[in-house]
Amino acid sequence: MINRISWSSNLLLNLLFVIATLACLFPVLIVVSVSLTDENAIIRSGYRIIPEQFSWYAYEFLFKDYAKIVRGYTVSIVVTLLGTFISLLLTSLFAYPISRRDMPFRNPISFFVFFTMLFNGGLVPWYLTYSAAGLKNTLAALIIPLLIVPFNIIIMRIFFTNTIPDSLVESAKIDGAGEFRIYARIILPLSLPVMATIGLFQTLNYWNDWFNSMVFISNNDLVSLQYLMYKVINQIQYLTSGMVDANIAGQELAKIPTETVRMAMAIVGIGPIVFVYPFVQKYFVKGLTIGAVKG
Repeated sequence: MINRISWSSNLLLNLLFVIATLACLFPVLIVVSVSLTDENAIIRSGYRIIPEQFSWYAYEFLFKDYAKIVRGYTVSIVVTLLGTFISLLLTSLFAYPISRRDMPFRNPISFFVFFTMLFNGGLVPWYLTYSAAGLKNTLAALIIPLLIVPFNIIIMRIFFTNTIPDSLVESAKIDGAGEFRIYARIILPLSLPVMATIGLFQTLNYWNDWFNSMVFISNNDLVSLQYLMYKVINQIQYLTSGMVDANIAGQELAKIPTETVRMAMAIVGIGPIVFVYPFVQKYFVKGLTIGAVKG
């Protein structure tokens, strides 16, 4: 009887997971389908899982000026890789000392980190600070503003506090290891779960960021892929809004895809980032929960 109940519970649980997975995949399938559908078919019949009339025109329209897409990809990849690496280094260098119980003023420093999650100086001082530092039209303007995230510091601090035993650090000191050697040779190798988790968060932050490009970048060769996609959408909306020159033929305007090109841009934008998650999946849940289950 107990085995039958357990089997039924497992079946129900697996069924719920299958339904949840399908619910998550459904929007992605819709986006892919619409991006491969003829624009007139979308206007006539709406969104469908299977394209009513298959067409590559949205991608052809998007890649007419493929050099801009390639530059946007290059900028986003460079910014994401450099930003994530430096952010992980700085976050761990900040979180590890305040996780040590012998660190002076560890609690006030931790409170200062938490305080910045609740209050900030505002948009204008933030902009003036980076502009005065001469970061406009540089890749540094896309990297530095997202380097330190207080929430990530708190997660990493909890992980260090609840996972790295003080006796391990003390043993290393007895063996003659210095602080930086302990950090590099002991702490970091034991922190792969939380490093992978924070690395995924930061990778998504950098890859999806378009606001910093809009604020700090006026050189078209340095804009990120996401901001480039944002500009393309605005241009399409402007051309189809009726505010363009009346001399433009109506047939030419009708050829401009709207719904399909939006979905095509979504596929182009999310393409590379979906390959990151499988590499950190085995660490992801452990990195989030290990600090909550150890006392």
